[in-house]
Amino acid sequence: MEPDWPLIGVRFALYAVLAGLFGLSTFSLYGLIGGERGSALALRPWLVVSAGFALLLSLFSIVLMASAMAGTPLWPIDQATIMALLTGSAIGAAWMVRITALLLALIAAVFAADRGAWLAFIALASGVALASLAWTGHGAMDEGATGWLHLAADILHLVAAGVWVGALLGLILLVSRPTARVDAAHLKMTHRALHGFGTIGTIVVGTIVVTGLVNGWLIVGIGNVGWLGATIYGRLLLAKLALFLLMLGLASLNRYMLTPALEASIAGADHRGALGALRASLAVEITCVVTILALVAWLGTLEPPRSPM
Repeated sequence: MEPDWPLIGVRFALYAVLAGLFGLSTFSLYGLIGGERGSALALRPWLVVSAGFALLLSLFSIVLMASAMAGTPLWPIDQATIMALLTGSAIGAAWMVRITALLLALIAAVFAADRGAWLAFIALASGVALASLAWTGHGAMDEGATGWLHLAADILHLVAAGVWVGALLGLILLVSRPTARVDAAHLKMTHRALHGFGTIGTIVVGTIVVTGLVNGWLIVGIGNVGWLGATIYGRLLLAKLALFLLMLGLASLNRYMLTPALEASIAGADHRGALGALRASLAVEITCVVTILALVAWLGTLEPPRSPM
């Protein structure tokens, strides 16, 4: 079966935008303080554009899903199928929750994106929107207690990944400031944000690993691991795991070598080399993230591997 590229593309964009919206708002809460959120990151434009774009993508996604279900063209829009999807399925209910959460996040971002309490509200609303994507993938394929376990693992996996994605985006924005605008205060803030994510990152990685193992057990099954390389699903999954391991290595490099090097460079008033190394490492890491999200979007449209009878 040929890949459904429009659906995969919209799924990828939703994963990326919602993870960025949730993760960046979360990062701004634990990594920055007060006025830094506006001066260091231009937070409001990022959050407003992300929430608005996620709304547009969500509207397009429901049209795509209805078209795929009914076997009809995208235009004219099949309103009857869309209404049936919204009122008669868990996917439709999750979509309406996402739209509501994004509208609330957008309103809050427009009026008060850099205030702590409102920023926490944006993080909560965008986290709900991100979690709703669990109903559009394999997390919703089981029933009963197994189904709830699968959904819970998928939601935690999405949320933890969102924290990581948003932290990378925030850190990239911090270290990418033009050299002429980098002063001692900005360097200290950047080091504090890097150090702060070190502790959060340990929790994030642990959550991703545990929930990934649960999802793998429920989707693929231990008995089918040997057949991963024989299917497109399995090969994509192995590529995702390889990129995740590369990200773990880069995260360890950042935490144990590059962040201490930045601290030392601040004391020595020679930060160019340390910032350059951080920029390169974070750029590779964000490239891995984008590729992983694209693989996840594709994987969600494929049947898991099964051993031949």
